[in-house]
Amino acid sequence: MTTGEIIKNDIYPLSPKDTAQYMLDRMTEYKVSQLPVVQNNFYQGLVSEDDLQEQGQINKVLKLIFVYENQHIYDALRLFHVHHLDVLPVVDEQQQYKGVLILNNIIDYLAESLVSDEQGGIIVLEIGNRDNSMSHIAQIVESDNAQILSSSVRSFPESTRLEVTLKLNRTDISSIVASFLRHDYIVKAIYNDKRGYDSTRDRYDQLMNYLDL
Repeated sequence: MTTGEIIKNDIYPLSPKDTAQYMLDRMTEYKVSQLPVVQNNFYQGLVSEDDLQEQGQINKVLKLIFVYENQHIYDALRLFHVHHLDVLPVVDEQQQYKGVLILNNIIDYLAESLVSDEQGGIIVLEIGNRDNSMSHIAQIVESDNAQILSSSVRSFPESTRLEVTLKLNRTDISSIVASFLRHDYIVKAIYNDKRGYDSTRDRYDQLMNYLDL
């Protein structure tokens, strides 16, 4: 999904001619900490509540933070995180203002697209960044007649390790966990497994039983 598909137009941009107090009042009205500034439909920059209160002059506090309307929402999510934003302006290739993204809209999209309503077990793996083969992980799961409903990958600063979280389409995941262990994956955690294996010792015993078959 691109950013242009979830633009909100019910938050109106500010004008460079607006006073600092007017801008602060609009932020209070919309319950946000930033608002875009637009002149003649061209995006001028993003102004924040904190910067306005410190500087008081808009020409000193504008930040050129935005996404293009054809960018993926993951790009927008990164900017929300890096700049601690409530809203993120969206522009076209000519820098014309198209609207804003709201953080809650991004969260709603991620909840709908990444989290399945179907009940299932969750496995958290730790792997090296050079071993990040989702095809091999999927092969292990599918060889046990299961499917991956959703997945996410998390990296850590100053580390070559990755954390891969898998949600599967069934709750009895003990044999799948054993397969991961047999392939030398580190299983950090298990959730919603109806058999309740959630400790290192349990996983070790499970692997031993699997190898005895």
